[in-house]
Amino acid sequence: MRSIPLFSLLLAGWFVVPAHADEAQDWLARMGQAEQQQSFRGTFVYERNGSFSTHNIWHRVQDGKVRERLLQLDGSAQEVVRIDGHTQCVSGTLIAGLGDSPNSAARALDPQKLKNWYDIAVIGKSRVAGRAAVIVSLMPRDQHRYGFELHLDKETGLPLKSLLLNDKGQLLERFQFTQLDTAKVPSDSDLQAGDDCKVVTLDSDKASAVKTAQVWHSDWLPPGFELTSSSARKDPQTKTQVNSLMYDDGLARFSVFLEPLNGATVTDTRTQLGPTAAVSRRLTTPQGEMMVTVVGEIPIGTAERIALSMRTDATATK
Repeated sequence: MRSIPLFSLLLAGWFVVPAHADEAQDWLARMGQAEQQQSFRGTFVYERNGSFSTHNIWHRVQDGKVRERLLQLDGSAQEVVRIDGHTQCVSGTLIAGLGDSPNSAARALDPQKLKNWYDIAVIGKSRVAGRAAVIVSLMPRDQHRYGFELHLDKETGLPLKSLLLNDKGQLLERFQFTQLDTAKVPSDSDLQAGDDCKVVTLDSDKASAVKTAQVWHSDWLPPGFELTSSSARKDPQTKTQVNSLMYDDGLARFSVFLEPLNGATVTDTRTQLGPTAAVSRRLTTPQGEMMVTVVGEIPIGTAERIALSMRTDATATK
């Protein structure tokens, strides 16, 4: 799961008089702590574009490490194992939104920061997987990000359900536990990856990450989004270097990929799959033609503007 995972339900809760914002921020802080302190096991459903999938999850916090295993129960066999947010192995192609990038470490939520970009409020109560929950809404203050509705477990603060909503209140993505056990800590065997789970290796290193951050920047970013990581790797097919940069606002996240075309003929594209936008644009730079691709859970118009804003830092390439 993501740090602010995928998690929420019907809009009846929106008509409840919001509680004081401080209470909502306290619940968000508690949620962030729970995912770093609370072991659990459970089953959840994930929905996007009208398609559902069911997953088992084992999440263990022990000796300062958070180890997690996800296993899809229907459709093609898909599995992922993570330690402290870093993907260790993957089998199949895990559904977008559940996988995240291999080097995306878990982040601590900062409610004080989030309130600059979202209106945060407790809007009601609910019951999920047989457990009492508090509903917290995060509504964006601009058109460059989506809204969340989180159903947080009253006992532990864990997210039991999450809805991701667009500016019209339409559901883009849903995560919801159907069963959750916080009493029994997952065992070593529960967290052991299957034979088909292939080890994930990263081609980038610290030096290439620093170089990437120096060479590429964006002339425009939505308010609140900051560069959190960058890396460079060689594409196994084209043998060219692909630079990647990741940005987030403390909740929403998107990635930018930049690859030289080397004379290849490509076309600009823009696609939307549920909450995930993917926009590719050709850019002419002093180093030649580049393909810039922006992928993330942001509105497609925002993704397109970011793609067109990418620039090289000429002083870093001399």
